[in-house]
Amino acid sequence: MSVRAYKKHIPLVAVRGLAVIPGMIIHFDIAKDGAISAIERAMVQKDQQVFIVMNRESEDGPDGPLDPYPVGCICAVKQVLKLPNKTIRVLVEGIRRGRIENIDEQDQCLIGTIRPIVDKDASGYESETDPEKVAVIQSFMATMKDYLKYNPKVEKILSKCKVSRISFADLMDMYAAHLPMTAFDRQKLLEAAGERERAVVFCAILENEINILRVRQDLQEQVRDRVDKNQKEYILREQLKAIKDELGEGHSLTDEEEYLEKIDKLKASKEVKDKLKKEVDRMSQVSFYSSESGVIRAYIETLLEMPWDKMSKDNRDLKKAERILEEDHYGLEKVKERMLEFLAVRNLTKKGDSPIVCLVGPPGTGKTSIAKSVARALDKKYVRISLGGIRDEAEIRGHRKTYVGAMPGRIAMGLKNAGVKNPLFLLDEIDKTSSDYRGDTASALLEVLDGEQNNKFRDHYIELPIDLSQVLFIATANSASDIPRPLLDRMEIIEVSSYTENEKVHIAKEHLIHKQFEKNGIKDGQLTISDKALELIIRGYTREAGVRNLERKIGQIARKAAKEILTDGKKSIKVTPAGLEKFLGKPRYEYDKANEENEVGIVRGLAWTAVGGDTLQIEVNVMPGKGELKLTGQLGDVMKESAQAGVSYIRSISTKNGIKADYFAKHDIHIHIPQGSVPKDGPSAGITMATAIYSAVTGIPVRADVAMTGEITLRGRVLPIGGLKEKTLAAKNAGIKTVLVPKKNDKDIAEISDEILKGLKIVYVETMEDVLKEALVKKERPARTGRARGSRS
Repeated sequence: MSVRAYKKHIPLVAVRGLAVIPGMIIHFDIAKDGAISAIERAMVQKDQQVFIVMNRESEDGPDGPLDPYPVGCICAVKQVLKLPNKTIRVLVEGIRRGRIENIDEQDQCLIGTIRPIVDKDASGYESETDPEKVAVIQSFMATMKDYLKYNPKVEKILSKCKVSRISFADLMDMYAAHLPMTAFDRQKLLEAAGERERAVVFCAILENEINILRVRQDLQEQVRDRVDKNQKEYILREQLKAIKDELGEGHSLTDEEEYLEKIDKLKASKEVKDKLKKEVDRMSQVSFYSSESGVIRAYIETLLEMPWDKMSKDNRDLKKAERILEEDHYGLEKVKERMLEFLAVRNLTKKGDSPIVCLVGPPGTGKTSIAKSVARALDKKYVRISLGGIRDEAEIRGHRKTYVGAMPGRIAMGLKNAGVKNPLFLLDEIDKTSSDYRGDTASALLEVLDGEQNNKFRDHYIELPIDLSQVLFIATANSASDIPRPLLDRMEIIEVSSYTENEKVHIAKEHLIHKQFEKNGIKDGQLTISDKALELIIRGYTREAGVRNLERKIGQIARKAAKEILTDGKKSIKVTPAGLEKFLGKPRYEYDKANEENEVGIVRGLAWTAVGGDTLQIEVNVMPGKGELKLTGQLGDVMKESAQAGVSYIRSISTKNGIKADYFAKHDIHIHIPQGSVPKDGPSAGITMATAIYSAVTGIPVRADVAMTGEITLRGRVLPIGGLKEKTLAAKNAGIKTVLVPKKNDKDIAEISDEILKGLKIVYVETMEDVLKEALVKKERPARTGRARGSRS
């Protein structure tokens, strides 16, 4: 609390952007008539005192209203000088703080009723040695010391001030008067009551200034280091140039001359060379040390490294190419045939556009590795671009040069790394691309994979047309349904189906075993895996469309065998079905075998999954109720609709099959497909569910050796479905003897190898009547059909 003092009536001058501290000597100019009158009135008084207070800022600027802060400074006028344009310059010295209690106007002059603020004993401390006061002083002086460390010029000024026998409050005022400080900070110090509060405010101001000075010093050091480095480089370059001149080696090419020489040797069109020369000319006009120079140099070097008209010589020997493809992969006949066709056309026409092929199939079926094998067979450079998870269009088209760190897209970079304009590009996982606010990757690929326009592909960074017509594009995907339709339309789709058990055995014997033995240090004769053991590994330890897990299991056997060879000293190990558990543990999988007995309401369906085909046992129970249809087993919408269509069809033929008219109104039907944790969907189980419903309603058993697949319509027609190779393979593994497939799928059956179809009886069906005729046990229908037997689960 400050000590109360007598009031004084003093001429008042409100100024903008100026706060006067006690002990501070400062001059300022005055142009307003009212302020000039106040100074003149103060000069005629005995003490020549005037009250200086800072006026608050206003949107109207200097002509704004009077709005002074409550605390100002009582000052003594030391000198007044008249300047041109009715302006005076006043020199004042701050004496003490004062608080405005009232403002009056007399003869165009502001007179303030001021109560002086006296700091004597206002700190509240009991004595000069009070611990709190000592702590405040020490804290303030420590902060001031840190500040002076960053501002040595102020330290020189303060060193000239006499600070002996001066109170702490006066010391702070003296520092505030001499330190470079804003008027708003000085006003805060004016309004702070008592030593402690003023010290806290002052320390906060100093800490902020220290932070600013520290950052400024760091920036100055960085700039100084950069300038010193540039100067050092310049001096060293000049010295190196002088040394070369002395040695007679001063005729080396400049960067511009070196670039121009490379441009003359470059195999490229006139458009590309003109662009390069233009960029070299731009570079010569830019300082070597500027950031733009680095951008131009990077652009020129990128263009010089692009294979504009540089091509590799392809292999033209069809037999050699076929031999390489057969060596590297077992199966995949369609892919091999298409590549050999391309090579044959290229040999006959001496040209021809490169195909754009998309291999679609389950994981692990060799889609990626066959592309590498094709590149080896055709003697092409191989470039792999993984598109999985890419959602930025710039990854394909590149960034524009204006961006910091800009670079070409993956297509242009692939050509640059290949060094030729006719490599093989593998676009891996093309169905895994996505899009966001930065663009759609699949849309950017439309131009790349369009044979009619990719000879003028434009990368945002390169800014020149790039010819992609000579590039052999091979894309891979797990599902064609995940590829946008316009992109899918631009590619030639080749289905890569699941491997049969026999194919997996061949692949393991010809490729995987040798690869894993070599990888794990197993030499010839040290480890042998019998064919029966391989078959058991495939059936009992893996369930997949491809051979990745099979390779892992072979690797596991090789590692355990390597350990036995070293620890037990064995010279050779033979793996048989009986000893397989020692290496791999208990079998993890077993196929759902066909039921041994014919049963009512249980039908075996066929399904396609991402890891190959599978069989589904569909169960139907019929019980007294209110005509409700209940579906369980985590079925999708399409599958539920197929079940409803099946019920509708069975109801439509109920009369001619001896089923009472009110049967469906008095009975509930429950359809369940086991493995309830696995989502299931699709229309191909339509005839299977309809058959199971008919069997449950009529009580006629279904043959246990029959499996079926096909979509059903309300009128009982059977429509074609997909994935037949995988489904028939699953039926064979389950021990099924007869498979019912839609008549319109006969062309798909023709493409399935005899190895799979051997032992299977394929029956083509067009209507549900055909299905029921083949699937139901041929015997006399019971006389009473109103009460059906349930299924056994």
